[in-house]
Amino acid sequence: MLTQQYQDNIDTTLQKIEEADAIVVGGAAGMSAAAGYNWYQDDDNFRKHFNAFAEKYGIDSIFGGFYYRFRTEEERWAYLATLINFVAEVPIGQPYKDLNKILSNKNYYILTTNQDTQFSQEFPEEKVSAIQGNWTYLQCGGPCHDEIYPYAEQAKELCAHIDGTKIPSSMVPKCPKCGGQMELWVRSFVFLEGSKFRDEHKKYREFLTENQHKKVLFLELGVGLMTPMFIKEPFWNMTHRWPDAYYITINPNPEHNLLPEELKDKGLAVDEDIAQVMHDVLAEQQKKKKQGAV
Repeated sequence: MLTQQYQDNIDTTLQKIEEADAIVVGGAAGMSAAAGYNWYQDDDNFRKHFNAFAEKYGIDSIFGGFYYRFRTEEERWAYLATLINFVAEVPIGQPYKDLNKILSNKNYYILTTNQDTQFSQEFPEEKVSAIQGNWTYLQCGGPCHDEIYPYAEQAKELCAHIDGTKIPSSMVPKCPKCGGQMELWVRSFVFLEGSKFRDEHKKYREFLTENQHKKVLFLELGVGLMTPMFIKEPFWNMTHRWPDAYYITINPNPEHNLLPEELKDKGLAVDEDIAQVMHDVLAEQQKKKKQGAV
């Protein structure tokens, strides 16, 4: 049974969404975890797609495999191809679909540290900035030049040639310019912060500039404390500075779901499952529309 506090949180969240002239969504790993894609756990989904690597190498999560020191490039790229194929082919999670419906006909923008393409597959490209890269793109490991390459189709082909936990040496990706190692275009020590990276930031800054004097809602979904400088802290600062801004953070982990004292009158922390909150906000929104109240 829903508590009154929970219902109040749903009502406030919907109210702030409907009142806002602009909505800035900040989405991180918790959003995908709510969709069933947890990158940090050894769960059924991980075993379904990565079990061969878990059994042989003791890898216990998707991220664990990404950072694992494979002995050969053939083994490493067998894993990375599996990862890329996983990202490209798993269904869009329900929380993303619900959020899209909630934001329909709204003036919004999405900033995400996720690299799993769930946001970019569900929402228009011009409304999303993925500032830590994209698992389905490659870059030169040097990097010797400023270009990234879509690799989902090639990864699928690599997966068809995996023998145990390795691919043929001839299929290991090489840079088309220098012949060196290729890497996934995601945050790492060699992450290419080139023209595509700058474009992602430019789109986001332009939206903020256009809307900073309006009634803005900062809606934070599943943002933890690993990289607070990208979403959480900027959202706090803008909410504090902008007179008509409001901040809502939704995260089932109260240790990560922080509401600064300075924002106690301009913010709300909802310590609940993101998928359930998205479902209930959407249901309430649809009910009010039928009643003619929205």
